[in-house]
Amino acid sequence: MTNASTPLRNFFREFSRNRVALAAGIVTLLIVVLALAAPLVAPQDPYDLAHLVLRDARRAPGYVGTSGYVHLLGTDAQGRDLLSAILYGLRISLKVGAISGAIAFTLGALVGTSAAYIGGRTESLLMRIVDLQLSFPAILLAFVIAAILGQGQYQLILALIFAQYAYFARTAHGAASAERQKDYVEAALSVPLKARRVVLRHILPNALPPLIVVATVQVASAISLEATLSFLGVGLPPTEPSLGMLIANGFQYLLSGRYWISIYPGIALILFIVSLNLVGDQIRDQLNPRLQK
Repeated sequence: MTNASTPLRNFFREFSRNRVALAAGIVTLLIVVLALAAPLVAPQDPYDLAHLVLRDARRAPGYVGTSGYVHLLGTDAQGRDLLSAILYGLRISLKVGAISGAIAFTLGALVGTSAAYIGGRTESLLMRIVDLQLSFPAILLAFVIAAILGQGQYQLILALIFAQYAYFARTAHGAASAERQKDYVEAALSVPLKARRVVLRHILPNALPPLIVVATVQVASAISLEATLSFLGVGLPPTEPSLGMLIANGFQYLLSGRYWISIYPGIALILFIVSLNLVGDQIRDQLNPRLQK
């Protein structure tokens, strides 16, 4: 009995050959599992302000708090258990990055693919808008929009969607423009099929590989943008301990020797982003036809 060889199985087999990417994938998966299971594994709920004790504020790692458990990574200025705050912060980062990335992916793919299919002045107008947006740094656009909308998860997600959809739109337009010239599209149009069916069922699926590569990078970028905006005070409110907010809260205590308030959330953020980028680089290499042997 022989093992069936499928594209998905071949993909994972090739992925596992790169030990760095495999280690990064395991770290990413572990972080995602811990973030999703934060209410079950975290010793404290950092959102429950009524149970925070100021006597436990700014305590060093290993301190036994008034609640009776050990604060393995210490506490912050509000008396939050830093390990719990980091797990919940990762949960927020994952939620914001995944939701904003998924919506930006969908919106950008539809805009880019539709522009390539329609062509003419509509294509020129849509892509000039996209190019104009791409001429500005994503952090600047996200900062301005977040400042206008105010603090909150949904406002931050909207800001990240607007700041990132153009990357997907430009990638989708390039891939869809190449697909638009192929014979199978002309055959589908000669049947004739409805334009919506040709775009969604024929052109878009064949333009997905480069979009998937961009998605892995943009999710990491969204998490980084969320942390940056929260650090600057225009992202999430202080009552929601995102990683950027945790770093900002401990920044003023670095020179006093209480390094753990900023350092440990920073390490968690760097580890998550680097792991995602390494996974994204490997996926990009595997989906790049020029690198296929």
